[in-house]
Amino acid sequence: MTLNLLTLFPEIAGAYFRDSIMARAVERGLIAVNLVNIRDFSTDRHRTVDDAPYGGGAGMVLMVEPLSRALESIGTGKHRRTVYPTPSGRRFTAEYARSLSVEPELTFICGRYEGIDQRVVDRYVDDEICIGDYVLSSGEIAALTIIDSMYRFLPGVIREASLAEESFTEGLLEYPQYTRPEEFEGLRVPEVLLSGHHEKIREWRLRQSIEKTRRNRPDLIESQTGSRIDVRDVLGKTEEE
Repeated sequence: MTLNLLTLFPEIAGAYFRDSIMARAVERGLIAVNLVNIRDFSTDRHRTVDDAPYGGGAGMVLMVEPLSRALESIGTGKHRRTVYPTPSGRRFTAEYARSLSVEPELTFICGRYEGIDQRVVDRYVDDEICIGDYVLSSGEIAALTIIDSMYRFLPGVIREASLAEESFTEGLLEYPQYTRPEEFEGLRVPEVLLSGHHEKIREWRLRQSIEKTRRNRPDLIESQTGSRIDVRDVLGKTEEE
């Protein structure tokens, strides 16, 4: 997969690709990264890329011309998927991340200030994505959040078994995790996890996932209709016990 990032601050985005799992994915050739500095496509000596919004209002807007030239420089068109992270976009989910992971090439426009000229969106953008009900000053952080949740679905990046047990994989939050030591300041690891009884461990983890989801994200429980996990049945058994 090729990732193109259009940004005013390539050093912010670049650091992310030099460490940990992402760095290994780049080294193994699973991901290629192309950082494009939007200021390189300005035509004045001040490298201007923003201006005041028509109609008035606070803040500045990234101009259409530098962004258009930057996009055209990498050949972005209707055959390549272009993503613009924005609070006014569609809600981002694990399934959305999985759908992006099958693309051979993705281009991200990292906005700043009050956003980007709408004509860029109209002409180039395929996906306007909102990562949450809040506003960030850095489009780079939003783009990297999408990338981090998406690239993990690429074959060879993370073991399939790890993906299968993560939060949202079955529409539930992940169960609690423990490691050594068995006891810390009076707090013990649940006995079932030390039992070696795999079926009991599986049942305990499922119930913990459901309880955690009901406590922290009850909206996910309500959306479980049709899931291959019968959440309400498990909840009923838990309450009976």
